[in-house]
Amino acid sequence: MNQDQVKQRLLRLRGNVPDFSVIFSGKQSKKVHGLYYPDKAEIILHNRNFENDNELMYTAIHEFAHHVHFSTSPVPVTNRPHTTAFRSIFHELLEQAEQMGLYASIFETHPDFVGLTRTIREEFLGKNGALMKELGGLLVQAETLCREHRARFEDYIERVLLIDRRAASSAIRVFSADVDPRIGFDNMKSVASIRDSATRKQAEADLLAGKSPDRVRAAYTPVGAKRADDPVEQLFREKERLQRTIESLQDKLQTIEDRIDSMRSL
Repeated sequence: MNQDQVKQRLLRLRGNVPDFSVIFSGKQSKKVHGLYYPDKAEIILHNRNFENDNELMYTAIHEFAHHVHFSTSPVPVTNRPHTTAFRSIFHELLEQAEQMGLYASIFETHPDFVGLTRTIREEFLGKNGALMKELGGLLVQAETLCREHRARFEDYIERVLLIDRRAASSAIRVFSADVDPRIGFDNMKSVASIRDSATRKQAEADLLAGKSPDRVRAAYTPVGAKRADDPVEQLFREKERLQRTIESLQDKLQTIEDRIDSMRSL
């Protein structure tokens, strides 16, 4: 494939984006396979890094996801490039590319991966999720006992069981929300944060169907759901967030300056 053919394939995935360029560097790089320059809307691919077109397309889709994220986000994209929002876009584009035959993943078809994936999911992720859910139920019992005996539950958690309080809270939440352990404990924690039970079940179903955690978080969790709001509202929220940050930093700066003045006067 040449660079024009790569661009045409990318446009089949998402055509309603501002124009961009795909450039083959003609070089090999040990650091990165590709780059995206938002100020120039350029996707640079170090094409000598790849042994075949399928490898090249994976990197091209990755860099194209940066272009989609940068050019369509209602709020300015931060310097941290690989956010949940970006990965959600990237994984959606990869899924589209697989369905359209523009990119092929071997993970679901090659026997080496199929067997390993089944073992990891069933013997480790699923079992760990079930154990943590069961632990949550036991912690609920412990909390009830602490109330009955007028003992501090956090003291029991931290000094007797030696469990981090946040980890204990996560286990209790996944138990209380009755989250399916087959999705693994990390995903169970995200799903448990969804208040509506019907939405929780839909998030579980999407994860079990193969959607990535980032796509599910972006679609269903309280933070991710804000992406579906009106763009103007998102901009107002971002403005308010920045104003609060600036005010907080100004207060901290004033405190430091006051301390400096106080120490100089001694």
